[in-house]
Amino acid sequence: MHAGRRDDDPPSGSRRIHSRGRPIITTQAAQPAVAFDEGAIVDRVLAGDREAFRALVDREGPGVVRACHRVLADLHEAEDAAQEAFVIAYGSLATWRRDGTFGAWLTRIAVRIALRRAQRRKPVAWIEPGDPGGGAVGDIAGGVDPAAVTLRAERDGDIRTALAKLDEPYRETVSLRFFGELSLAEIAAETGRPIGTVKTHLHRGLLRLRTSLEGRAG
Repeated sequence: MHAGRRDDDPPSGSRRIHSRGRPIITTQAAQPAVAFDEGAIVDRVLAGDREAFRALVDREGPGVVRACHRVLADLHEAEDAAQEAFVIAYGSLATWRRDGTFGAWLTRIAVRIALRRAQRRKPVAWIEPGDPGGGAVGDIAGGVDPAAVTLRAERDGDIRTALAKLDEPYRETVSLRFFGELSLAEIAAETGRPIGTVKTHLHRGLLRLRTSLEGRAG
């Protein structure tokens, strides 16, 4: 195995998620579309054009998998969570309010699913759960330093455990900001909260997260 790369890292080329034998999501970044009108595409799907949903999957798939991976630190589980998010989104298209982007709405669904999965599973060792395209930590002389990996794993595992235990709306706000990579304006649009309230929730959520982590360290 090449140093700095893990088995669950996505390859440099295309990768697809399958459902019942059919590819659904590709984690390869989609090419920029010309005059992409997500509202018009959703209207087509709602009118019965199921194949039109493919354009949304191709466009949003990589970002959704990335957001789920940030929460779960496991590529295969992240792909499953992303798959579930698209299935739910497809059945709930009529509920998209359109006061925010389709991607932000979808990310909110995906992050909720990923958080639920993280809460249900048993404690695991986390190894470099950052960007799926990133390398491993602690490389020494072309190899991985077990001590560095263990320390990083414990820290990131503690962060996810502490985040999962935050009360709402703090858990959702912190997760959407740092795992879903949504802006404060996007979070405000998706949650229906004033941006000032979102800022307050983010600030208080981070304070509570820090307090929880300091308690673990003590």
